[in-house]
Amino acid sequence: MANPYRALFSAPGAKGFSAAGLLARLPLPMTHMGILTMLSELRGEYALAGAVAGTFTLSMALIGPQISRVVDWLGQGRVLLPATGVSVAALGGLLLCAYYGAPVWTLFVFAFLAGFMPSMGAMVRARWTHLYRGSPRLNAAYSLESVVDELTYIIGPAIAVVLGTALFPEAGPMVAAVLLVVGVLLFVPQKRTEPPVQPQADGAGRSAIRSGSLLAMALTLLFGGAIAGTVDTMGLAFAQEQGQKEAAGIVFAVYAVGSAVSGLTFGALKLSVPLPRLLVIGVAGTALTTLPFLVVNSIATLSAAVFLAGVFFAPTMVTIMGIVERLTPAARLTEGMTWMIAGLQIGVALGAAASGQVVDSFGTRAGFTVSLAMGALALLTTLLSYRHVSAETARAVGREEVTRGPDRPGIVAETVTGQESHTERADHRRP
Repeated sequence: MANPYRALFSAPGAKGFSAAGLLARLPLPMTHMGILTMLSELRGEYALAGAVAGTFTLSMALIGPQISRVVDWLGQGRVLLPATGVSVAALGGLLLCAYYGAPVWTLFVFAFLAGFMPSMGAMVRARWTHLYRGSPRLNAAYSLESVVDELTYIIGPAIAVVLGTALFPEAGPMVAAVLLVVGVLLFVPQKRTEPPVQPQADGAGRSAIRSGSLLAMALTLLFGGAIAGTVDTMGLAFAQEQGQKEAAGIVFAVYAVGSAVSGLTFGALKLSVPLPRLLVIGVAGTALTTLPFLVVNSIATLSAAVFLAGVFFAPTMVTIMGIVERLTPAARLTEGMTWMIAGLQIGVALGAAASGQVVDSFGTRAGFTVSLAMGALALLTTLLSYRHVSAETARAVGREEVTRGPDRPGIVAETVTGQESHTERADHRRP
């Protein structure tokens, strides 16, 4: 069987924008952990460090979709550089305030402004969508991106902690700012793969998240992200309770491995199951795999439990991105994808905070109940929205079939190099 991931990079420019995008998206997890490390080292106050880092994450979750909305209006090239400039300048201000002991409120102001950091994961996905809209390869591209997200959230925080403790406290956010600048400067000039600005039709001023289906998808990712956030907190708390705090890294790695393996496998499959039904299966699996958390009694059993939990996470993320691509007008696609990533980010932060509060109040074992509750909420959201999402998806498929005509499979990927145009066709019917 042909390698679907090798085929992805056959399009001119695909390797370039994906590599630059990887470099530019590392700063997000690096900055959050870098702020935590920096302020805990300089001020010795973990509550303050967590609050300032949380301000940055929440700010990006709220501002990021607005930046992406402007990207849909004006194009990546005109928006990414100014947004990056604001974020980097704010990070510089935050470092100076932390170093010179400025008033606490200044830390929160600059952390909020640093949230202008563009959602590079959405920008990369938008380029894949532009290249492979309508092609089975798009599913593989979204699967690859979910794995890349996992890798950045493993590597980024680790780099930030090492830099902040081995060099100097401000090193983590400083390096994150440099990587962001370099990544965006490499990404923006690649015009060949930049999605063209789509004409704003009816409802041009309406935010993508006002769609009931997209809101349901974002909430599903929020609750799913909360499970991941609970794994972060509980992995550390449980390992410490077992007297093996250093083993927490194994738990985190196993969760990421489970998600990455399933994501890559899912992307290689050619499934005929409708996307809304796949979503129900994925979210149901995610909810059910939180149950083993209740019976863990060692690092080994916890690792097995989080591996199972990770297996359903990446396919669910890929399926949701597929639904968003199907239901969102091209003129608002980047914003729609960014809302999904924002929902995930907020969920991770809320899950980590909620499980931490439960552990402090009721003990380590009780913290696992947060993941069960989040899984149940994710499944409930999916089931309640299933009919509406299915109907909208069916209408979208119908419109595509009418546009193509009964005897035309349709253009599934088109890339232009110089004066040549290469068009792929496939007898592919979307689910």
